[in-house]
Amino acid sequence: MKFNLSEISSLIRERRTIKPESFSSRKVHREIVEKLLDVARWAPTHGMTQPWRFIVFEGDGVKRLSGVQAQTYERLNEGSRFVKAKWEQLRDRPLRATVVIAICMQRQPEEKIPEIEEVEAVACAVQNIMLMATAYGIGSYWSSGGLTYTEEMKAFLELGERDRCLGFLYLGYPNEAWPESQRRPVDTFTKWISEG
Repeated sequence: MKFNLSEISSLIRERRTIKPESFSSRKVHREIVEKLLDVARWAPTHGMTQPWRFIVFEGDGVKRLSGVQAQTYERLNEGSRFVKAKWEQLRDRPLRATVVIAICMQRQPEEKIPEIEEVEAVACAVQNIMLMATAYGIGSYWSSGGLTYTEEMKAFLELGERDRCLGFLYLGYPNEAWPESQRRPVDTFTKWISEG
C-alpha cells in the first residue's frame, strides 16, 4: 500500500462538525491555516478551473465580519421579521472562532463547465480543509444559509456578478472531548447493479 489505509479511514471517520460555541480560546495560527488552504487546492476540478476562492478573516477581520453580519441582518429584517436571537448569533458566532474562512466560487468567464460542477469542486476543496483540520485536532463548522447568498454579502466579499458565496468555515480547537458520531450502514443508501 502507498498509504496507511487504517489511518486514512480513521481520519475520515473522525471528521466532525463542531460549532463555534464549542471552541476554546486557543488560537489557530496562520501557518496552520495556510497548510489547510494548501490541501484545498488539490481537490478535483473539471477542466482545471480551480474555482475555489477563500477569504480568511482573523484578528480584527473576525470583528469586522461579525459587525457586517449583524448590521446586514438588521437592515434586511426590519420590524416583525427581526429575530433578536438570530441577530445575536450572527454577531457573536464569528467572535468565538479565531479564524473564519468565507467559502467562495469564482465562475469561469467562458462558463464551459456547468455551475453545479464548480460548486461541487469547491465543496471537495472544503472537505480537504476539514480533513486536514481534523488531523490537527481543529474543529470545523461550515455555516451557510441566511445572509450567505445575499447580494449584500457578495458585495462585502467583493465577488463578481457570477461568483457565489457558499458559506463560512469556522475553525477552532474544541473546548471539550472530540465528539462521537454515527452514520447509517452502507447498505441503507447503496444500490448495486451487476447485470446489463
